[in-house]
Amino acid sequence: MNQPVKHIGLIGPLPPPYGGMANQTRQLAKLLHEENVQVELIQVNAPYRPAWAGKIHGARALFRLIPYLFRLWRIAGQVQLFHVMANSGWAWHLFAAPVIWIARLRKTPVIVNYRGGAARSFFQKSFFWIKPSLDRADAIVVPSGFLKMVFDEYGYDTHTVPNIIDLERFSARQLVEKSDTDCPHIVVTRNLEAIYDNATAIRAFHGVKQSISGATLTVAGAGPEESMLNMLVSELGLQDAVQFTGRIDNDAIAALYQSADLMINASLVDNMPISILEALASGVPVVSTDAGGIPYLVEDGKTALLVPKKDPGAMTAAMLRVLQCPDLAEDMRRNGIASLECYTWGSVKQRLFDVYRQVLEKSQY
Repeated sequence: MNQPVKHIGLIGPLPPPYGGMANQTRQLAKLLHEENVQVELIQVNAPYRPAWAGKIHGARALFRLIPYLFRLWRIAGQVQLFHVMANSGWAWHLFAAPVIWIARLRKTPVIVNYRGGAARSFFQKSFFWIKPSLDRADAIVVPSGFLKMVFDEYGYDTHTVPNIIDLERFSARQLVEKSDTDCPHIVVTRNLEAIYDNATAIRAFHGVKQSISGATLTVAGAGPEESMLNMLVSELGLQDAVQFTGRIDNDAIAALYQSADLMINASLVDNMPISILEALASGVPVVSTDAGGIPYLVEDGKTALLVPKKDPGAMTAAMLRVLQCPDLAEDMRRNGIASLECYTWGSVKQRLFDVYRQVLEKSQY
């Protein structure tokens, strides 16, 4: 492989919390290092220094932003290129756009790796402010056909480089005959935020309980909707069947999938959720909404079952199809595992290094 890149600045969030972008940033840094690329990792969610600054609402952003900008400026003079993990909303304005402008001033090529599932609505509202920065990026990388389509609508060429799944950490367990097929374990592995609509997932599970009384649900994640979701569980009389684990790390997530019979995802906005890839790699059938880029990630009826957003009845019906039809569940399990080859590092790294090479070859700096 022709690999001209030896030293890059990688900008993005790191765990905790264990979100998709943070996990991908950490994983990419590790994989690039194993390819003998020196990585200067610049964390956008670095701890506040001093720690008490994090308690000062309104001013705390400055305590994170000023050291961040200083480090960007310093490292821009050392690396061959910047690779920034970018998202929608304020994260774009505070963390991604400054990378582009500092890179321009320091004559350093920059690759924008845009990953925000809310890209279309963000562009519709704020494109006047986004465009000047995007125009100065040397390349735009997206992880899915969905985001490629959004950027096409605004006249930007993109390179598709998928998310990476770690098949050493997430692997399918050996299936054994269950002693009690009436006690399926269902999992949700999304943060407790409005865009993930975990309330619909819980209502859908309530419908499953009407047919399979022994079913249980584990909700792994944390967020501002925790109190509301706990109240919903109480209202539906599901206290003995639903467990909230709070935020758990990657190793615990992998263990959770090993115990699961079904993973459900009720998100309203999404791009290419790594949680679905992790479930597929673990041999767990998936029922999900058809939000955003998810139909580009899985094939309805083959690697997952897709349902409309905010429709707990449709999600319940799809869940029962999987749980009550072992042949369908096994087909989905087998197809899901087979679909993951294009998300392994062996497949992804060629695409990524091609982008690095093209950017360095055309760089005017």
